[in-house]
Amino acid sequence: MTIRTILVDDEPLAIQGLELRLGVHDDVEIIDKCQNGREAIRSIKTHKPDLVFLDIQMPGFDGFSVVQGLMEVEPPLFVFVTAFSDHALKAFKAQAVNYLLKPVDETELADTLDQVRQRLADKRGAGETEKLKEVLAEVAPDAVADMAGDGGGAGEPASNRFEKLINIKDQGQIFRVDVDTIELIEAAGDYMVIKTADNTLILRETMKDLEKRLDPRRFQRIHRSTIVNLDLVKQVKPHTNGECFLVLNSGSSVKVSRSYRDVVARFVH
Repeated sequence: MTIRTILVDDEPLAIQGLELRLGVHDDVEIIDKCQNGREAIRSIKTHKPDLVFLDIQMPGFDGFSVVQGLMEVEPPLFVFVTAFSDHALKAFKAQAVNYLLKPVDETELADTLDQVRQRLADKRGAGETEKLKEVLAEVAPDAVADMAGDGGGAGEPASNRFEKLINIKDQGQIFRVDVDTIELIEAAGDYMVIKTADNTLILRETMKDLEKRLDPRRFQRIHRSTIVNLDLVKQVKPHTNGECFLVLNSGSSVKVSRSYRDVVARFVH
């Protein structure tokens, strides 16, 4: 799988440096290089790349304006590149795969490309499935119903669509967290507090975006700002006011609000 990539930066040396670091990744093909936002929009619409490394601070159209200028077309994956860490939250709100600080660290770049590969594989896999369903709908309608049952009953999402590992930058380090080990996720603004049995990490991402990456048959909201891994619930404790508590394998206890109690009841018996 070749990752067709465009580099966008108003500093030629920055483009050269990134191009050099990407050169060791054989599946990355740089198809164009742009030095301003307007040029980037034209190039993206023309070449339809898989991935764009996009500088945030550029004269005229900045990186966020480029993303906004592509709202009417199917956008590529974006990785923001910036010299200023205070742009990080806005970058994640723009649903970027990641943001990288200049000068780009080779290890962080490699981890980011791993995320890109996973997202492209998921996207392409979903696209191939839809094409197959369209063909089957014409020549073998009954087979479409069988495909809808992949991984469980009709309408259930296939588990291979969701991420198995999540990369989390915290305290200057990158942690590769196995999704199976995540017990609890709590929202704190645009930050997520990720709790496993033996660690607590901070992820810069919105709850809405994080939910899209997790299998909903396992990870369910039990409160407006709390997601729990139902596979790691060992006990349900009713409460007198109509709420209840879930006891996790680690021994910690979390409250289920009344508005989410019915959702949890479908999964925890």
